[in-house]
Amino acid sequence: MMRTAVPPVACVGEPRLTAGFAEYGRLDLLAHEEVHGPIGPMEPAQLLQLAEGMQLRGKGGAGFPFARKLRAVLESCERQDLAAVVVVNASEGEPASWKDKVLLTRAPHLILDGAALVAYALDADEIVIGVADDGVGRDSLMEALDERRMPVQTTIVTVPHRFISGEGGALVNGINGLPHIPPGTKKRSSDSGVSGLPTLLSNAETFAQLAVGARLGPYEYAALGTDDEPGTVLLTVTGAAGRPAVVECTAGMPLRDVLDLCEVPATQGILMGGYHGKWITPEAAETAEVSRRGLAAVGGTLGAGIIIPLGVDTCPLGEAAQVVRYLAGESAGQCGPCKMGLPDLARAVDLAVAGSQPADVVRAAAGEVRGRGACSHPDGTARFALSAIEVFTEDLRLHSTGDGCGRRVKGVMGLPGAPDANPQKLTLDWSRCDGHGLCAHVVPDFIRLDANGFPAFPATPVPTWLREGALKAVKLCPELALRLAKAE
Repeated sequence: MMRTAVPPVACVGEPRLTAGFAEYGRLDLLAHEEVHGPIGPMEPAQLLQLAEGMQLRGKGGAGFPFARKLRAVLESCERQDLAAVVVVNASEGEPASWKDKVLLTRAPHLILDGAALVAYALDADEIVIGVADDGVGRDSLMEALDERRMPVQTTIVTVPHRFISGEGGALVNGINGLPHIPPGTKKRSSDSGVSGLPTLLSNAETFAQLAVGARLGPYEYAALGTDDEPGTVLLTVTGAAGRPAVVECTAGMPLRDVLDLCEVPATQGILMGGYHGKWITPEAAETAEVSRRGLAAVGGTLGAGIIIPLGVDTCPLGEAAQVVRYLAGESAGQCGPCKMGLPDLARAVDLAVAGSQPADVVRAAAGEVRGRGACSHPDGTARFALSAIEVFTEDLRLHSTGDGCGRRVKGVMGLPGAPDANPQKLTLDWSRCDGHGLCAHVVPDFIRLDANGFPAFPATPVPTWLREGALKAVKLCPELALRLAKAE
């Protein structure tokens, strides 16, 4: 899907977030109020009771209980005698995800309703909404703000459309005028976030779900879904789907129903939860339910609500390798697991696909980054890579012979162009290289020496934070064997 074209929307079961889409397309304020009805402010205790009764969890991927976030900010404001800030994360940095952008472009008032409820309950000073710089949804949001009066000052902040820019700490940094990357150390935004104030941050769908629940009440809200996951779920279905779409479905619904609606053909595997998610087998997809518990039971994850099925005509390991390379290039490059570990992991996956190294090397490289990063990016990337080699075991066996699986990589994972405007990769003229090893000393994060003492590096573009070192290595190569070339 191109970032400039919002995908179609479909619904399995009763529409809630997507109610009125068929009649109105985009819901302006009048249409929004006609479809959803009135909504009034809530005191903190009321809103806490509602969030707990709805069992509302964050819809951005982590699934953190919303009531716990709300309570933490309330307690922090009281303890520090400070005002609060409400942040709506609508940046949606993952290229394969579209659900929040659909809400921005077609139901912006639901997002604003939820943010206004929280701001009133917290007696917040400000609402900040982070949107991506791809332009999708910003105009619709500004139009919605012009149509209504918000309880506090509400501003829109533009976020670079990068994978890590949507991470909570990165968004807070960007709002504070710092680089849009996660902070080097983990800290709670509920204690100190925007402008150093206690900050409640959640993603756009979470606020929209809260607005739906405030109108219905927790009991009617729970009329759909499962006992422990009431309500509906928004999903982005892409990949090999014949009808890619953003789908609203009842939590607990068979995954097969969603796949059939989107005309998903026979698959080799399905990525659940996005690039930080997990693969499941076609057999698992036949029995899986769309819920956190249901997907976990078959080895998957709901994550950010992204479903990417692979058709039978592409190389699944090659597709996975492209994503790992992308994720390595999207890191902030500020901690060891990202700066050194993710390029190592990308290299290991590439070599496993080429059949020159066993899968154990991938497992070892993933183990080196898990649980050690300043944010969740290394963990999510490792989870994705490990899941791929566990699900596509037969393909891995075929690749281990060096002959591969016989299928080309079609590139169906929804990846954007290269992470930077001028991607470059290292090349080596073997007729000139004498194995001095100087390049590996200059940029050890990317170039290693093989068993024979010659330089070895992945065929991936050089990460932007290593570009200067790679250029220096090229200039210092005694035999002029090492070169930087434009990555195709």
